[in-house]
Amino acid sequence: MLLGSHLRRLREARGITREAAGYSIRASESKISRMELGRVSFKTRDVEDLLTLYGVSDEAERNALLSLAREANVAGWWHSYSDVLPSWFPTYVGLEGAASLIRAYEVQFVHGLLQTEAYASAVVGRGMRGASPDDIERRVALRLERQKHLLSDGGSEFHVVLDEAALRRPYGDREVMRGQLQHLIEVSERPNVRLQIMPFGFGGHAGESGAFTILSFPESDLSDVIFLEQLTSALYLDKAEDVTQYEKAMKELQQDSPGPAESRDLLRGLLQLS
Repeated sequence: MLLGSHLRRLREARGITREAAGYSIRASESKISRMELGRVSFKTRDVEDLLTLYGVSDEAERNALLSLAREANVAGWWHSYSDVLPSWFPTYVGLEGAASLIRAYEVQFVHGLLQTEAYASAVVGRGMRGASPDDIERRVALRLERQKHLLSDGGSEFHVVLDEAALRRPYGDREVMRGQLQHLIEVSERPNVRLQIMPFGFGGHAGESGAFTILSFPESDLSDVIFLEQLTSALYLDKAEDVTQYEKAMKELQQDSPGPAESRDLLRGLLQLS
């Protein structure tokens, strides 16, 4: 998906139509469209030919994009969980794993990367009504595996703003919620995690449109991706005007929320009340 987006920007910058691009790799216009949306695998020869057509002659840039093409064709560890995941979610897990910086706002529940096993089981069980215990357990296992990547040495930077509503809405019993609050206090001390709480007392704020995630990548020429999860699908936005609006909203949320230390104090206060 990242490679396809980059190829699209290169093509548009040169004023080349999808039809012309397709002709250059002995394919159709629709094949180029599917490539640019990240919905087909990439042949190294096709990417090489497209880069030549788009005037990309710098060896370092070519090698970086060809390396991305090779990586795009390798099944990730999360594909073994595809039987219990909605069709749009494996794409997100792959992007999350490739990101160097993850920024998120969450209002309904604690962000998946910060959930305890017990809390995650309560959340997944509520969202997968009628699912078998084994399917719920596998979905929770995937969530915990994602957390391992975040909390490992060299894990991504993770900046998250949680609405106070997510902390007051119970999932599971009292002990589950207490364990979740304690976990948030502890994990917020990690050097790569910046956790802030948007308190009820602030009133209206920049997160009025709901939860969102911004994924940034170590390759400077790859644009950020906005992830918006919906009930039956998800949106992945990478156009500059969309990214700018969401980054502005995230910046305002971070500025308007208490800092990490003050947010830990808020969590401790909620823990005492629970």
